[in-house]
This record gives sequence, structure tokens and C-alpha cells, in this order.
Amino acid sequence: MPFIKAGDGYLTVFNMFTCDTPQDQDRIVDEMKDIVNNADYPGWISSTVHAGVDSPGTANYIQWRSLEDLQARYAGARYQNVTVPLFQQISTSVALLKTEVVFSQHHPDLNRIEISPQRDDYTVIIIMDVEPRDQGALVDALGRPDEWLMTVPGYRSHALCRGIDGKFVVLYAQWDSKEHYDVFHHLPESARPADVREARAFSDTIVTRRQANTYRAVHTRSAVPAGRAG
Repeated sequence: MPFIKAGDGYLTVFNMFTCDTPQDQDRIVDEMKDIVNNADYPGWISSTVHAGVDSPGTANYIQWRSLEDLQARYAGARYQNVTVPLFQQISTSVALLKTEVVFSQHHPDLNRIEISPQRDDYTVIIIMDVEPRDQGALVDALGRPDEWLMTVPGYRSHALCRGIDGKFVVLYAQWDSKEHYDVFHHLPESARPADVREARAFSDTIVTRRQANTYRAVHTRSAVPAGRAG
């Protein structure tokens, strides 16, 4: 199974799709599963398909050896002439986000961050747009060890991924349930530690747009032994 770790050396791609109905979501998931099951591209490491929970949509968390390998995949005739038109037909929006994992943290009860349909993680993905001049500051503000978060009921892990084009940051977080995450998400600012409040307030001043949804991992496949990315 794929694992997430800061500095793993992979190009991490989030293929994000939104759609109008659960039926469209099911179709996208089925098409993604077929692509993942037949993946044999040079440099492809792993893919984990996530189905939307709060809103229809999907997210495919993909690890590549390098940007050059990904570009070779995107340049393929089948990808250009079949895959892209198909997903454009089914979905209402498509975002192919190229990143690198720059920070990761997990609860002490976990050995590492694993993403797998064999787990019951309630996954939260937040995309934060930012001006290139501010991306480093946003990473510094959010990519810090958070001991308080370790004490929050239901918290399992989170990772911060820097968009390689400098224009966004992605937060990928795992919780044990929607109930626990909702309590955390709606926690009054006054109930959070001062340093956490400071980082959140600063982030609000430089993030130009936020997009978020919640997911369950429904399918995964790797081209390398499970322990490689640990």
C-alpha cells in the first residue's frame, strides 16, 4: 500500500474531479479503477482513488518517480484522445495538481501514514491557492509539528504538499470519523492554542481561495513493494 512521508522524493499528483451526482461519481471511480488496474507507465509508483463523501467528486492520490515520467504519460496519444475527453464529459471540473510532500505528521499510535481502502480513514483534502511570493510563508506557517493536534480526539495524520508551480498548497488529513473531524473543524478559535490561532490567522491573510471536500479511499495499487515509501 502507498505511504506518505515528507521528503520521500516522489512527485505527488492530486487528480481532483467534481461532478453533479453520486451516479457521476460512481462512473468516475469506475473509470479511475480501470486506469489504475492497468497502469504500467514508466516511473509510476502508486495510485489511490478516493470517493467524495460530503460532495460528489473524486481524488486520485498518485506518486510518480519524476515530473518527466508524468509528462511522458500526459503526452501519450490515448491520454490525450481518450482519457481527457472522457473525464471532461463526466465531470464538472478537473484539476491535475503536481506537488511534493514537504511536511507530514501522524499520531503516535500509528507507525506511518498509510492510504488504503482497507483502512477506515475519513480523509479531508483542502486546496489553498496562494500567490507564488507567499507560498513559502504558508508552508512555514502550516508545516510545523503540532503537539496539540496529537491530543485532539479522532486525529490520525496530516501531510502538507507544496504545488511545484508555486501557486497552491494541499493539506491531506486523516481522521477516524466525520463526527470527530466536525467537532475539530467547528472548534471555537478561543479553544485552540495560541500558536495554532496565530498560524491560522496568518494563513487567512495570504490564502486567496480554499476548496475542500472529504473522501474515503476506495481503491489502490502500487508498482513497488509496500515498504518503499515508508
